[in-house]
Amino acid sequence: MEELSNIADNLKLLGDKTRLAILTLLKEREWCVCEFVEIFDMSQPAISQHLRKLKAQGIVKENKRGQWVYYSLHIEDKSYIQAVLDQMPDSKTILSQLNKTQTNIVCE
Repeated sequence: MEELSNIADNLKLLGDKTRLAILTLLKEREWCVCEFVEIFDMSQPAISQHLRKLKAQGIVKENKRGQWVYYSLHIEDKSYIQAVLDQMPDSKTILSQLNKTQTNIVCE
């Protein structure tokens, strides 16, 4: 029953549009927090809150490089999340829907 509860908790996280978009972007490469701030037009604390929830459930992992924190997917043991992400559009489509391109996202 504990495993079922963990799966339910993880899937609840995907119910948030921003978190689902973040995970969809992470399918193709790692991203820096500063890039997500620019993409979603949200504050750094708001983006960090989303990522903290995903990291707490072991769905993403972080890699600190200097002052920046980069995130990547960590779902090798969560095939049900991979199944959801397989149905999502690619990064180019997500960025286009948000009126962004990868070339206009710069961390300072």
